Amino acid sequence: MTKTEEQQKKDEFYMRRALDEARMALDAGEVPIGAIIVCKDRIVSRAHNLTETLTDVTAHAEMQAITAAANALGGKYLTDSTLYVTVEPCVMCAGAIGWAQIKRIVYGCEDDKRGYHRYAPLAMHPRSTTTGGILEEECRQLMQEFFKKLR
Repeated sequence: MTKTEEQQKKDEFYMRRALDEARMALDAGEVPIGAIIVCKDRIVSRAHNLTETLTDVTAHAEMQAITAAANALGGKYLTDSTLYVTVEPCVMCAGAIGWAQIKRIVYGCEDDKRGYHRYAPLAMHPRSTTTGGILEEECRQLMQEFFKKLR
């Protein structure tokens, strides 16, 4: 197995954990976005959207995961970490990801309406790398299912 194939398998494994979180959000009536942070092949935080539960517009999955990871690791910089999130981060989350200096960001599907690529493509830390499209269809379907029920 090549290094690229090995990384793809790892990315899919961890994205499935983020999808588990997204399903918990869906069950709670939240926008179904899930996030996990991995450091040295260990999941250090798991989170999903809590904006409705906490009546807090900043309670996005990524924000919750960053706070939990910083607490678990004992520092505000997550330079050896990878964030897996089911949907492309918004501008607010991209800013927080940048400040936390997360090394690698992996997301499932793009967010054409609110994603950071459209509004703030330079928000991430300059040394961060981004990979999109991991389990993209599963991530997209979960979001579409949620919004279809709202309409």
